[in-house]
Amino acid sequence: MFLEKFLQYLQYEKAYSSHTVLSYRNDIEQFSAFLVAESGEENLAKADANQVRLWIVELMANGLNARSVNRKLSALKSFYRFLIREGVVQKTPTKNIISPKTTKPLPVFFKESEMETVDDVIIGNSFEDHRNRLIIELFYESGIRVSELVAIKDSDIDRHKNSLRVIGKRNKERHIPLGQHIVAMIAEYVEKRNFEVGKTEYLFVRRSGEPVYRRLVYNIVHNTMGQVSTQSKLSPHKLRHTFASTLLNNGADINAVKELLGHSNLAATQVYTHTSFEQLKEIYKQAHPRGEHK
Repeated sequence: MFLEKFLQYLQYEKAYSSHTVLSYRNDIEQFSAFLVAESGEENLAKADANQVRLWIVELMANGLNARSVNRKLSALKSFYRFLIREGVVQKTPTKNIISPKTTKPLPVFFKESEMETVDDVIIGNSFEDHRNRLIIELFYESGIRVSELVAIKDSDIDRHKNSLRVIGKRNKERHIPLGQHIVAMIAEYVEKRNFEVGKTEYLFVRRSGEPVYRRLVYNIVHNTMGQVSTQSKLSPHKLRHTFASTLLNNGADINAVKELLGHSNLAATQVYTHTSFEQLKEIYKQAHPRGEHK
């Protein structure tokens, strides 16, 4: 009875989707079944914190990852908050339960050898070929986000200072230095674009003159990098990871990388140092006689 009222509350007051409501039902019914198996009693209103902890242990022992366990625990917490609101229970057995710690996957990136072969797969001389080559190179050499790339205007390129003006998250402006090589690529592309499409406000456009959009940019990166790499997730964001990891692996100061990426705090940038450390461990395993590589 309590469960059905809770599910109606989720559906009609909280306006949760039917899929989410079903997920909540399954999670709470699973906990209820655990109570029966553990104590012989199904009464959810009488469950205590120790039973919640034992349930979590059982879930993880059965191979469920921390993220999935935390989702189930979140459903349980919502259920008991509802029971408190309804006056069914005075306190929740989930109050002092510590959620299992989740581990963030380390960012993956393209190899330098893969980046060097991009020119081998985009060999045409059309406006689109020039555009697609430049998109890949600009991601790799500036580390910008896809949302930032599609918003670049011609006026954001300073060819005298060799820099790119970017408006990032929360409208935060930053200036990214550009190498002579990519500045020359931009000039060549703009000339080609103006000749075949006409002068435009935005740097990257379609043949219609309209700006490129995120999905198109994703497809350009995915299709191009798919020809030079066997890795999964061939996305623009992976090129951003590649930019950051390349700088740090070559001795760049982490605070400088933070500014270039437009991160609001250092913690977001530090994940790339963990990636570099993992690389070092692999090198050690392969090269050191005690590295357990045999």
